[in-house]
Amino acid sequence: MVSVIHPVSSNAGNAESKRLQVDHLFQTTDGTIVIKNLRTDKTYTYNPERSETRYTPESSFKIPNALIGLEEQAVADEYEVKRWDGVVRAFETWNRDHSLASAMRQSAIWFYQDLARYIGPVAMQRHVDEMQYGNRDISGGIDTFWLNSSLKISAREQVDFIEDLVEETLPVQKQHMKTVKRMMIAEEQDEYTVHGKTGTRLSDMGLGWFVGYVETDKDTWVFATNVDSSGTVARNITMDCLEDLFLSTNAQEIAGNL
Repeated sequence: MVSVIHPVSSNAGNAESKRLQVDHLFQTTDGTIVIKNLRTDKTYTYNPERSETRYTPESSFKIPNALIGLEEQAVADEYEVKRWDGVVRAFETWNRDHSLASAMRQSAIWFYQDLARYIGPVAMQRHVDEMQYGNRDISGGIDTFWLNSSLKISAREQVDFIEDLVEETLPVQKQHMKTVKRMMIAEEQDEYTVHGKTGTRLSDMGLGWFVGYVETDKDTWVFATNVDSSGTVARNITMDCLEDLFLSTNAQEIAGNL
């Protein structure tokens, strides 16, 4: 059963910011979702206070990590393969050779840890600073700082970062942004295409992200969701919200008047 979701104006003083009434999507977990329509410049938020709170990005950091890796020539392109080191890890899909693209799809952490080590702390810090990514703190170790460690970012900041990626205004080469956006394709329907990346704090499954954007014929919706659960839960909540409020035929008619 599809629920009808009604955004209501926020009292925050910003006429272009609207509060989402989607409590039913968060009945089993706490969290926040921020959605921005790049055509209308309107932002829709559930749990605004949490949307400003910074959390570790977990595997959603694979997006900037891939951009930086390409920029620093740590990999030639999304197809270059790194050989699996033979260490058996928690997920079977990790225990194989991977490329930049396949490691993003399968969220193979070892590949992106190798990538970060190749980039090194000096170049990594420079790029994180230039991208203005969250609190910019990589002191937790070159191959762990984004995994329940020092680097933290809010959902609202994730939306700002993804917006810059979509509009290709990040301080890296445009060809690299195009590559990573292509790598992020998670779902293709006749009506829309979803580009996104999940992230999960694997130590306790107590933090999950889904960040990215959805393209339709008329609009581009940038989103960031985090929850006290897994990245899969964050993705499901995000897609339920987008489909109910913005992507269905009726919802598009409603959203056009919001």
